[in-house]
Amino acid sequence: MSAARRSEEKLTVDELCEELQISRSTFYDWRQKGRAPRCVKLPNGSLRVRRSDLENWLTDCEAAA
Repeated sequence: MSAARRSEEKLTVDELCEELQISRSTFYDWRQKGRAPRCVKLPNGSLRVRRSDLENWLTDCEAAA
């Protein structure tokens, strides 16, 4: 997968949780507290996280540490 295409990739909540090795409840806790990566809410109510938003969020977490 090209770098440009990968940055446009959208992860499901399960894929995100697996990648970060966290539980779904942790993700939703972070989301409620405004600490989760930016999400896109689809018309059916499910959430997606753009790969680029996840990478930016991780960079911000690293800088804050």
